[in-house]
Amino acid sequence: MKKDLGVLPAVYPMPVLMVAAYDETGKVNVMNAAWGQICDDDKIILFIGAGKRTWLNIQASKAFTVALADRAHMDVADFFGIASGNKIDDKFERTGYHAVKSDRVNAPVIEEFPVAMECELLEFLHTDYVDGIVGRIVNVKAEEKVLDEKGRIDPEKLDALQFDQFKNGYYLTGEKAGKAWNAGVPLMKE
Repeated sequence: MKKDLGVLPAVYPMPVLMVAAYDETGKVNVMNAAWGQICDDDKIILFIGAGKRTWLNIQASKAFTVALADRAHMDVADFFGIASGNKIDDKFERTGYHAVKSDRVNAPVIEEFPVAMECELLEFLHTDYVDGIVGRIVNVKAEEKVLDEKGRIDPEKLDALQFDQFKNGYYLTGEKAGKAWNAGVPLMKE
């Protein structure tokens, strides 16, 4: 029997996304955003509150990158979530991490994270109920060590973090449980 738990954000897993953008002076800022998702083959939506440093930077630069955080960089990924760029001026510099300018968009690619999506701003959403940023993915960069033999990102090699909102934990992507668009095929037969 199920027990009532009240209202809570009961979606699991959530991605651990590192959103990076330049401010109006070219300074790098990165935030940890768990509330984001792919919303089309070439689009991503990030639910970031208006007024956050990252929101303001994307507004200024019209571009951003989204990296997938992994186990090896969990401490810095977490720091990017608990430290505010509005309050800590040297937030990125404190980590000792490295950023290079994307060759596709006006945004930094953080070298330490293994996968990065380079995005151009499409629109800001600001309603009574949601603040969001929609971007077009113009390219994905990935370290060779996380690719399979066909050059595709391999989730088992990526060691990507997942965020759980139930107990505020980070977990790892794990073993493959089945093949999508295949596991349910037997139910299609009469």
